[in-house]
Amino acid sequence: MKRLSADRTKLTLERFGLPKPLQRQFIFILLLLPAIPGFSQAFELGSWSLLNVKYNPSEKWSVFGEAQLRSLKFYDDFHYYEYKGGVNYKISKEVALTLGVGSYQTYKEGGDFVLPKNNDEFRIWPQIVFFQTVGKLKIDQRYRLELRYTSNGYRNRFRYRFGLVYPFGKERKEYKPFQVSASNEIFFTDKEPYFERNRLLFAFNYKLSPKTTLQVGYLHQFDYRINDETGRDFLQVGYFIELFRRHSLNPTIDNSIKDN
Repeated sequence: MKRLSADRTKLTLERFGLPKPLQRQFIFILLLLPAIPGFSQAFELGSWSLLNVKYNPSEKWSVFGEAQLRSLKFYDDFHYYEYKGGVNYKISKEVALTLGVGSYQTYKEGGDFVLPKNNDEFRIWPQIVFFQTVGKLKIDQRYRLELRYTSNGYRNRFRYRFGLVYPFGKERKEYKPFQVSASNEIFFTDKEPYFERNRLLFAFNYKLSPKTTLQVGYLHQFDYRINDETGRDFLQVGYFIELFRRHSLNPTIDNSIKDN
């Protein structure tokens, strides 16, 4: 039965134009999926789920909304959620500005949404992103300032992320259906101990259509004396919807690192 399933999957991946070495890796990952729950219990793998919707009324302006839900165990011990939104403005193909706001709620460990909360936060965050292309490889650098109104008082935080995206597969209407990405982000403040967190993400994205993307990834983070959302290892699953204004002549397909 597994052999038959693998053969069918292989034929599907060949149809999408996935290179043979990556076909074997993708099939191997699919065969391992049933073992993830048992493995995650021993490994303490948490879950990180997100839904992102973005609307582009023009080529330069866009608005977005996003919701996230996180757990310290594999879809158990839910301890964190957030919802946020904002507006983006593309200065050029190489530079984009964002202004976002959101609510970020962190609960105690040991169960689902255990009270009292560790942190109840409202956040305002301007950011700037620089894009660069080297061959097929896409590079972005994100600088974000966070103005944090927390239950423990006001705080500043600064974040820098460096990311790589490699799109591949048979091209469909000016975009490639598959992407692999990697990013590393550091969090620091203007008060001691200054350094707060390092976050590393590896992800595989599949564009179901020009408007939708499914993301599966592994996220690892190291925290140092941080008082908000915790957790070291997560399986990240995201669904991204990108809408365009009707009658838009040249909708731009977003091939950058998926925001979070």
